[in-house]
Amino acid sequence: MKTKLNVFISLFMSLIFVFSLASSAFAVDDSLTTAPLYFDENGNFRIMHITDTHLSYDNIDDSLWLIADAINKEQPDIIVITGDVFKVGTVEETEWFVDRIMSVFEEKDVPVAVVFGNHDSESGIISREDLMALYNRYSCSISIDDGAQLSGCGTYNVPIYSKEDGKMMFNLWMFDSGDYDSEGHYSNVLEDQVEWYKAKSEEYERICGEKIYSLAFQHIVVPEVYDALKQIQSKRAYAYKRIYTENEYYMFDPNVENHGTLHETPCPGYYNHGQVDAMVERGDVLGMFFGHDHTNSFSVNYEGINITTSLSTRFNGDAYSTQYGYRIIDIDEDDTSTYQTRSQRWYDAFTVRDAMNYKDAGDTDAAKLINKINFLGFFEKNAELFGHFIVKMFTGRTVCYD
Repeated sequence: MKTKLNVFISLFMSLIFVFSLASSAFAVDDSLTTAPLYFDENGNFRIMHITDTHLSYDNIDDSLWLIADAINKEQPDIIVITGDVFKVGTVEETEWFVDRIMSVFEEKDVPVAVVFGNHDSESGIISREDLMALYNRYSCSISIDDGAQLSGCGTYNVPIYSKEDGKMMFNLWMFDSGDYDSEGHYSNVLEDQVEWYKAKSEEYERICGEKIYSLAFQHIVVPEVYDALKQIQSKRAYAYKRIYTENEYYMFDPNVENHGTLHETPCPGYYNHGQVDAMVERGDVLGMFFGHDHTNSFSVNYEGINITTSLSTRFNGDAYSTQYGYRIIDIDEDDTSTYQTRSQRWYDAFTVRDAMNYKDAGDTDAAKLINKINFLGFFEKNAELFGHFIVKMFTGRTVCYD
């Protein structure tokens, strides 16, 4: 009788365990600081990637107006900010800048996930942990301070669920890529963060019964970006010297899947702690998105993972700044093994008619800003196209990919 009872108890506990695993595939991650995120009724999910706003007293009004206007146009389901939001001198100024930018997202009622860049806390006036606490004062923030368990502050993930049955369908990885290493080089994601990713990735696959496709976001680009570019021996147009080296230049490799434009030297960390190798091994990360390199807006494929940089999201009022902008990423619930992305530059965001409409509505400041973007952007855009054309004509080399 005792043996039968033990068997019955074992079977009962096994059923409970199996049920818990099955139900966990539909469970909401309670580590988030706000309501869970879902694909919409049409199975769509849109991410707006904002990075390197470098807000200052001189550019904050124009930059935030442009960001708010972009939100109205794009209607994102989440905004991901990958660091270098501002750099200021006092705690009071820090609080003011956080309030200015987060109030925009609060008003638009859009969830915001923040990871930090190398400039966010380098002044020493506020720690990354205290800065994260400031962002999390706002109900729109879904950013997480991972505590002392991981290096840095703000390595976490954001699951996206099916609206129909609540099942986890996609995932967004957020990594704190640090600021500088002990030798003064740019930092990167460290070993303990890589192990956290591997364990979490394996956990989701075990619970859900399949790999959950995902995208990763962080500030500093990974060293593998150079493995996806082509090394050449001398300086050429649209070829850039590799950081930390002498006389070693890189440009787009026509034999690698490329998108966008390379306009400055990619600046990864000096050391490599195996982040991309782990993602290639796990096979669930489709693409990685970075800021840091302000004027680069390209994607290169490395071992099946798209390494993608996004433009600095600000406006400074000069011709150079008109090529800045933001990135949009669209995911379809019916096929989460792929995604669509595009880079939106300010100089392609408005028409003369837009300025006239704002002027007619009495918003002369917006009309002036749009006119300035259109005027400066005309020269910036055509100078860029002319440069691409000259290189193509004389060398046959493509330096800008659709």
